[in-house]
Amino acid sequence: MARLVLTNVEVTIGATDLSNHIASVTLGSTYDVVETTAFAGTTGSSGNVPLAAKTRVAGLVDNSVTFEFHQDFAAASVEATIYPLLGTEVVCVVQPVAASGAATTTNPTYTFTAVVSEWTPLNGAVGELSTASVTWPITGAITKATS
Repeated sequence: MARLVLTNVEVTIGATDLSNHIASVTLGSTYDVVETTAFAGTTGSSGNVPLAAKTRVAGLVDNSVTFEFHQDFAAASVEATIYPLLGTEVVCVVQPVAASGAATTTNPTYTFTAVVSEWTPLNGAVGELSTASVTWPITGAITKATS
């Protein structure tokens, strides 16, 4: 099985490719776990005695994305793209290996709508790179394209 070292991830936020200003990206999904244990749903070997275990099903999914940006105040760069989006929803596309939009089974694209709920325009100490790390909730599903 091939391993993937992330060296050329493509990230588009709105219509702006910010790949060259992103140090890391994490795209995640977590499902609520809903308990379904009932008195009579399952019986043990003696008839009416419930099994001594809870039962569960997956509920709603909660998707999120985390980006770590290298801050840049130039026109059409990080600050100029993200700051006006605060409090709005924006379409984002992430692809593990930049390939001019060509999605394949080994290099899918993930498209989703994120709620730009937080922003730290300035972060760093003397002599350090100014960064901004954000975690934005995703509204709706993540669409994975492989062709």
